[in-house]
Order: sequence, then C-alpha cells, then structure tokens
Amino acid sequence: MESRKWGQQGNVQPFSEDDASIETLSHCSSLSERTSAAEEAGETEEMAQEDFQYKLKVYIDSTVDKSAKTRQGALDGLKTAMATKILYEFISERRMTITDSIERSLKKGKGVEQCAAASLACLLCIQLGSGIESEEVFKTLKPVFKTILNDGAANIQARQACATSLGLCTLVAEDDIMDVYATMESFESLFTHSYVRDDGSRPSVNPQTTQLHTNALLSWALLLTICTGNPEGDVGTHKLRHLPKLPRLLENDDVNMRIAAGETIALLFELIRDVDPEFDYDGWEPLCEKLNALATDCTKHRAKTDKRKQRSVFRDVLKAVEEGDFQSETIRFGTERMVIDSWVRKRTYDAFREFVGSGMNYHLQANEFIRDVFELGPPMLIDSAALKAMKSSRLERHLYNAAAFKARTKARNKVRDKRVDVGEF
Repeated sequence: MESRKWGQQGNVQPFSEDDASIETLSHCSSLSERTSAAEEAGETEEMAQEDFQYKLKVYIDSTVDKSAKTRQGALDGLKTAMATKILYEFISERRMTITDSIERSLKKGKGVEQCAAASLACLLCIQLGSGIESEEVFKTLKPVFKTILNDGAANIQARQACATSLGLCTLVAEDDIMDVYATMESFESLFTHSYVRDDGSRPSVNPQTTQLHTNALLSWALLLTICTGNPEGDVGTHKLRHLPKLPRLLENDDVNMRIAAGETIALLFELIRDVDPEFDYDGWEPLCEKLNALATDCTKHRAKTDKRKQRSVFRDVLKAVEEGDFQSETIRFGTERMVIDSWVRKRTYDAFREFVGSGMNYHLQANEFIRDVFELGPPMLIDSAALKAMKSSRLERHLYNAAAFKARTKARNKVRDKRVDVGEF
C-alpha cells in the first residue's frame, strides 16, 4: 500500500535521492515511535489498574478505622467502584474481609454508616453472582439484617436500608426456597401494619415508618417473582392472603406507598394469570374504579410531581388489571438492547438499578450474573488482550496518519517551490 501510494506521488514530482533517504529515515522513525507509544500506552494502563487496586485496598483497610467519617468514606468508595466496574477476581479473594467490615458497620455504626454497609452488601453479592461465594457472604449477614429490620428501637433509616438490601441479597444468594418464604414473612409482618383495619379505621403511621413498610412491600414483591407457580401453593397462598387487602393501601397518604401497592397488585395479577388464565377476582370492579381514580387524580392538595408520577404508573396498572397488558420499555446498552416486557422483569430491573445506578448499562453488558438473570447470554465485551490490541492499533493508525500527512505536506511544498521558481525564471 505504501509503495503504491508514494509511487503515485512520484508521478507528480519525483523525489531526489536525498528526499528518498529522508523519507526512509522518517518512516523508520515513525515505526519506532508507534511501537514505543503502544508500549507506553500498555504500561500506562497497567499502572492505572495497579493504582486503582491500591485505592481499593486502602478503602478496605479504612472500613475498620476508628473514625466514623473515614469508615463512611471507605464504604462509599467501595460502593462506587462496585457499581461502575466488574471486580470479581479482586473481590472474591477478599470477600470475607469485606463481609466482616460490613457486619461490623451494621452492628456498631450509626444510621448513615449502616445504610452504606447495607448497600455495599448488595453490591458485593451482585459482583459475586449466584453461587457458593455469595451464599457464604449472605449467611453471615442475613441474621444481622433481620435483627435490625425487626428491632423497633433501631435507627429507622437503617431499618429501611435493611428492608431493601435483605430483599435483593435473598434474591441473589439464598439457596433454600423455604428460607425465601421465611424472609417474605418478615416483610409481611411490617407492611401489613399499614393495612386498613377490619373496622375500616386507618393505622396511625408516621412518614418514616411508612417508608419502611413501602421498602418491605417492594422486597416482598421482588421475592414473589422467584416463587414457583403452583396455584394451590406459593402464588395462590399469597393471592388469597394479600390481594383482598392490598387495594386498601391505594388509599394511603404517601404517594410511594400507593405506587408500590399498585405495582404489586399488577405483579400479582400477572403471576396468577400465568398459572390460571381464567382467574376471576371478586373485587375486580371496585378495584378498577379505584385504579382509574388514581390514574386521573386531580386532587389539589397533592404535589404536581407526585400526581404526574402517580397518574403515569396507574394508567399502566389499570391496563394490567383490566386487559392483562404491559407497557413495554426498551433498554439500550452498548450494541445490545433488552425489552422490559412484564411486571416481573420490571420489578427485578428496578431492584438492581436501585443499587447499581448509572452503572446499570455497564453491568448489563459485562456482569455474567445480571445477564443470566435477564437471559442475555454470555457477555459480548472484548477481552482485555483484544482491547489492548485495539487501542494499540488505533494509536498506530493515528501516528501513521500524522507521519503521512507530514510527508505529503513536505512533498507538496517542494512542488510549489519548484513551480514558483519556474514562474520567476
């Protein structure tokens, strides 16, 4: 390619022997520069990786620092790293050390530190995936989660965080379905306290406790998605126990509780109809009336943002109950896409995104466990060696193009100089 290219330039104005020797030296020099630059890029990347792992080790060591502020910063640093990168090899070697730090922060820390530790526990399980490693982590932390969750004197923010984290960790790491049911009962013992009483009176629940009940309800619904479809057993039992009472939560003063109740009702209908397509609910008409009222709510004393969010959700919930429809959503990540096409998938996706946040698309691309949950197949990412080669080739192309541009500019300038000379002569 190069000889033909430069030969074409020669038809315009041949180079002299001096010019040729200069171009040869320049070309050899550019090859040396490309090789050196590629090596430097590889070394720089390796140094950055070593520096990153060193920071992670410092974070892990700092989770047991005497200063609560230092511990908090370390937990937040680990959370950010696990949410935005795949660190399986690094973490699996240190999983029990990290688990011990989480346990210590949950038991001895204050509210904010406990919340950070609970979130880190979920991210640790997400990194390790579903297997013996995450099971070991969860067996250590589950009793601590449940103790805080059921302790009425514990910090309310910590209880809220444990309600959410216990749900996701159970989904990822619990190896016994009977233990899943036991955990669901723990959640039921909380959110049922927001149910309207049999005499029609409403319980007096403060906003913080309502948020705890909302988190418990969402975690209960998450675990319901992995229950087996036995009409006389799992889903059937929950239908009989909760479907008549869940609609009363739609009257709750808290918008988040109303939305959680609505989405849970839609999820229950979807699961029941998967097992029994002819399912007939006795309170169907009053339920649809209530859902329609929420989908068109214009109550003045409610905030506009709350009403907008509520109307959007309940339009979808009403379609689910009336017609069995789901408003699908497409998630794009890298060169791939995933369709959220059911309430089961939506509840699962929302649960993971709550912890991974903006790193969700990256985890959908690269996290084998999350890809398995959503049936996406093996990761399509290029391995690190190929990625380095790609980076090197891009750098080489850049350097080569720069050298070629420089050579063409020199050649053209010489042609112009000779034309000027001829003109003057």
